[in-house]
Amino acid sequence: MTFETYRTAGGTTIPRGVSSGRRALDVVVAGSALVLLSPLLLLLAVVVRLSGPGPVVFRQRRITTGGREFTIYKFRTMRTDGVGPSVTRSGDARVTRPGRFMRRTSLDELPQLVNVLRGEMTLVGPRPETPDLAARYPAEAQWVLELTPGVTGPAQISMRDDVALQGSDVDVESWYLGNVVPRRVAVDLTFLARPTVAATVGVLARTARYLVTGRRWVPPTG
Repeated sequence: MTFETYRTAGGTTIPRGVSSGRRALDVVVAGSALVLLSPLLLLLAVVVRLSGPGPVVFRQRRITTGGREFTIYKFRTMRTDGVGPSVTRSGDARVTRPGRFMRRTSLDELPQLVNVLRGEMTLVGPRPETPDLAARYPAEAQWVLELTPGVTGPAQISMRDDVALQGSDVDVESWYLGNVVPRRVAVDLTFLARPTVAATVGVLARTARYLVTGRRWVPPTG
């Protein structure tokens, strides 16, 4: 199947869309997971409801294929009366107690399987960014906003804790955009340059290992 390609700032040509093989994998895995994990999803919904006032499911506009916007779904992990930057730092007071556990185990992201079924996301891809932060992306990293975002990806399992910036005297959003985003995009390129079904399964396996053991994946260098 032929797709429109996109050339990165570094000159690498990558496919812009999701192949039919990856799309089939998305539908099978996401659909099966939603059915098999339905008791867990119900339990988490009850926990979120009991954690404080506010919706069970957090909805936010994010960027998908071609720079279009969509609504992402996650279990709510923060208080609704909290105000702060789009990027959370370690010890953020807005995060609820069960929210900390769900973030640490990525259980808050399970509703994104619905986004996968709808074709707004894929299982493996770059991080889905907010329109506000996407508009401020470094020029050399903006190409990644043209691609379909993923529930997981190489950067998400090798740099998961890098946005946990300590200290209150740092503009966390500027730090994230200037330091984390370029490195995250470079790591994701290890998959995005050749996003095959086999490579997708490999990232999913590394994600499962990370969630079980806590061992972060070390991407190849050189």
